[in-house]
Amino acid sequence: MKSTVRFCCLLLLLITSTGGLLARPSSIAFTISMEQPATHIFQVNMECQGFGATSIDFKMPVWTPGYYQRLDFAQYVEQFKALDSKGKPLPWEKINDNTWRVHAASRRGIVLNYQVKTQRSFVATPYLDEERGYILPGGVFMYPVGQLAHPSVVQIVPFSSWKNVATGLEAVPGKAYTFRSPNFDILYDSPLLVGNLEELPPFTVAGKTHRFIGYKLGQFDKVRLMNDLQKIVQASVDLIGHIPYKDYTFIAIGPGGGGIEHLNSTTFTFTDESQNNPQSRLRTLFFLAHEYFHHYNVKRIRPIELGPFDYDQGSRTNQLWISEGLTVYYEYLLLRRAGLCNDEELLEALRKNIQGFEDKPGRLYQTLLQASYETWSDGPFGRTGDEVNKTISYYDKGPIVGWMFDLHIRHLTGNKKSLDDVMRTLYQEYYLKQQRGFTEQEFRKVCEDIAGTNLEELFRYVGSTTEIDYTKHLDHAGLHIDLERQTVPGAWLGVTTRVAKDSTVITAVEFDSPAWQAGLRRRDVILEIDNQPAKAFPFGNMIKDQLPGAEMKLVVAQRGEKKTLTLILGKKLERSFKITPQANAGKQQRAILEGWLRGKVSP
Repeated sequence: MKSTVRFCCLLLLLITSTGGLLARPSSIAFTISMEQPATHIFQVNMECQGFGATSIDFKMPVWTPGYYQRLDFAQYVEQFKALDSKGKPLPWEKINDNTWRVHAASRRGIVLNYQVKTQRSFVATPYLDEERGYILPGGVFMYPVGQLAHPSVVQIVPFSSWKNVATGLEAVPGKAYTFRSPNFDILYDSPLLVGNLEELPPFTVAGKTHRFIGYKLGQFDKVRLMNDLQKIVQASVDLIGHIPYKDYTFIAIGPGGGGIEHLNSTTFTFTDESQNNPQSRLRTLFFLAHEYFHHYNVKRIRPIELGPFDYDQGSRTNQLWISEGLTVYYEYLLLRRAGLCNDEELLEALRKNIQGFEDKPGRLYQTLLQASYETWSDGPFGRTGDEVNKTISYYDKGPIVGWMFDLHIRHLTGNKKSLDDVMRTLYQEYYLKQQRGFTEQEFRKVCEDIAGTNLEELFRYVGSTTEIDYTKHLDHAGLHIDLERQTVPGAWLGVTTRVAKDSTVITAVEFDSPAWQAGLRRRDVILEIDNQPAKAFPFGNMIKDQLPGAEMKLVVAQRGEKKTLTLILGKKLERSFKITPQANAGKQQRAILEGWLRGKVSP
């Protein structure tokens, strides 16, 4: 009898103690509503129960994974309030730009109410208007410091006339518009689109459902698009040999630019105009293949710095050339392997990358490693406002270097191995087996193990500004690249202009051009050309009608000073970088080319 009484007393103590074994488990629940979409404001309610702390810091991320720029989402938070579970106001203070500290007694729940003012319709920012709401979780949902591993529930309250929500989050059974996330990393990696959306007929690959849902999709051949996407997904799965998700959702957010990859979804801008001619359709398919392949390359095959994420400072890495550049390379290969582009279109896509890289002086100054690390300040396409462009884009050089690696590995192994083997090994070893990202040293070791030898020559293209030996590496596949400089017809000054009101404004000056040598720079204003008002001339056509060596007198306004300049027009030399098969390619060269085009290796 005494032992029974003692057990009951102990049980009561455990139940009533906030630190006891039977204390109520903690929970986090968000409710997001959009009652007046014309105001562009989301209303957010965040309920936290059972944390038992006297004060909790809540943070808004400064960036969103997949877009490597500081976006400082906290600046759009308005009308912040903190309450206890009974609605009583709690004291709080903002301790820095993106952190709110809420003070509460240990046994009370905390309820946050705040608004998010949206301003830009963009894939990397939340947005709300009269027709749809795009919820980018990193720009909308705060997290309690130290609780990123905590699960949460998200309830959407759509505007009264909206019916649909598209997301990669798992739905809560029996609760409309309600989803759950096992942790904040997955929450921040799962955007939601709300509105009256259209869903296209889904398809399956390896038993996994793939959906396409979007806003204002318009009129085009939707069956054809889904058939093409199925081929892209199948080609990707064939390459890696595994599907890591339960289902996948393509989410089209409407007009604009850009796309962002996620674990089991992608959000991207899309209009029916992108489907209305062969060239735009091909660009769109490349784009969608890129975003889809990212669920492998960056989400699972990832540099070690890209997870766990640092939402407070950003996650810098030297290896975005792998995550982004190699994904560009594989978007081309996947379409070719899926039968959605031909050999010439594949080679043309790579030619454009070569030209985009080689025609800019940044290739002489910045390495791929530096471009990867410095994207946070330079932007993904490099700095564009400098007097001398000393940066590059890993979107240009990355796929080129990936191609060189691929052909070189095939050459060294007698076409028995390829870059595909590198990607599969990274996936199997670091994602599936070790469940982490890879280091720079580990990436190099995998490449060299697959190749069977040291790859110092190839890695110089990554860590230095060493010129790429295109002729040598393309010869492995029996390909020829035209590197001869040809004279462009007409005279050359080297400026791009636009007419603004009564002025002709210089918008770009080519490095080392006659205009550059004469001292012309971006934002200079051309007032006169050969004693005539500049606006009276079609400037570009006028230069083309001249001959190299002709003299031109310009009056310009430069940084508030009026100057008269005499320029000598030059001639421009360009390389086409056209890539064509060699007529006399040998047996192994032909085998490598065929294997590369079809995604196969020799037995």
